[in-house]
Amino acid sequence: MEYGLIGEHLGHSFSKIIHGMLSADPYDLTEIGRESLEPFLRSADFKGINVTIPYKQAVMPYLDFISAPAKAIGAVNTIVNRDGKLCGYNTDYGGLMEMARKSGIEFKGRRVLVMGAGGAAKTASAVAADLGAASVTMSSRHPAPGQLSLETIADQEHPEIQIIINATPVGMYPHNRGRVAPLDIFPNLEGVLDCVYNPLRTNLVLDALERGIPAAGGLPMLVYQACLARELFTGETIEREAWESVLQSISSSKENIVLCGMPSSGKTTIGRLLARKTGREVVDTDQIVRNNTRKEISEIFRQQGEAAFRQLETEAIASIASSQGLIISLGGGAVLNPLNVHLLKMNGRIVFIDRPLEKLTPTSDRPLSSDLDKLKDMYAVRRPIYLRAADITVVNDSSPRKCADNILKSSVFKG
Repeated sequence: MEYGLIGEHLGHSFSKIIHGMLSADPYDLTEIGRESLEPFLRSADFKGINVTIPYKQAVMPYLDFISAPAKAIGAVNTIVNRDGKLCGYNTDYGGLMEMARKSGIEFKGRRVLVMGAGGAAKTASAVAADLGAASVTMSSRHPAPGQLSLETIADQEHPEIQIIINATPVGMYPHNRGRVAPLDIFPNLEGVLDCVYNPLRTNLVLDALERGIPAAGGLPMLVYQACLARELFTGETIEREAWESVLQSISSSKENIVLCGMPSSGKTTIGRLLARKTGREVVDTDQIVRNNTRKEISEIFRQQGEAAFRQLETEAIASIASSQGLIISLGGGAVLNPLNVHLLKMNGRIVFIDRPLEKLTPTSDRPLSSDLDKLKDMYAVRRPIYLRAADITVVNDSSPRKCADNILKSSVFKG
């Protein structure tokens, strides 16, 4: 290969997309087993590569040169072939440093916990120290003296920890439901960074945000380190505006557009319009339930009751929560369940289609809003819940087309 990424499992990776935006040079994803790592490096049949889990430390003995920062950190994630000499660098450091600054989380004087023991964890520890952390504690499955155990970390509270950086793969696609630690055991937590970028927001990040704690996923780190790696590959400078442009483009393309709102608020029509405008697939969670059960929603309500339907609805949402770049149209009551909101926000932003009550229409095929009185009562109860769940609220009081255009104009989805 000319350029690319090596690692053990790369099904989660966005690197090929990012490097394709930075250069026309071919960039390949190459999964390598542990037994093949040495022959691959010895052959040196590449111009430049990035290195990911679990090889950021394992590659170091085969390199002819390691930069001082990478040597001090003890991890390499970028290798450049210069006339047959393999030169190792750590661009994760610069990527994580930029991500930390972008998050607005203040490290100076704070006590930091880094979760993990590999190359990313070593990098995170270096970044935290260089940002002025008062202390940095490591945690891993096999802790050394002075470290915490990931296996037993939840056995007691840790009031001393103010910032967490997750540098483990826990919660990474396809195992999105993983949770590296419950946040209730950190009563003085002020910020969370997670190096995982797929999903866009892990359980750890969402748990923090739901508590009002600043938190960020690893996509900025991935993009920024890729820009630094490309500069090492070619010797050319990539302007900072290009970094931000790539980040915005990747983020918006991966983010699901999730539509919620009252029955008859226009979600289905607006979803179809968005699909035509963006080329995205539109998915209707009520239709997933119909397909899974081969029953109409009204039939499920009549035969099994609302509780049974809500469970089927959660199962439908869970089945698409790890997907990206979709338009998802929700049933009117989907966001009543906090678990559904949590699942949807892993890879999506929720848009509340706010249609005025006088423009909503009761219909017989919607069991909970089959007449005007039921619709009015539902509106009074649900509208505050929609507003709390939504990342964006868009009023639909004129045309669905205008509403769809306003959604795409939002800063979240522009790119």
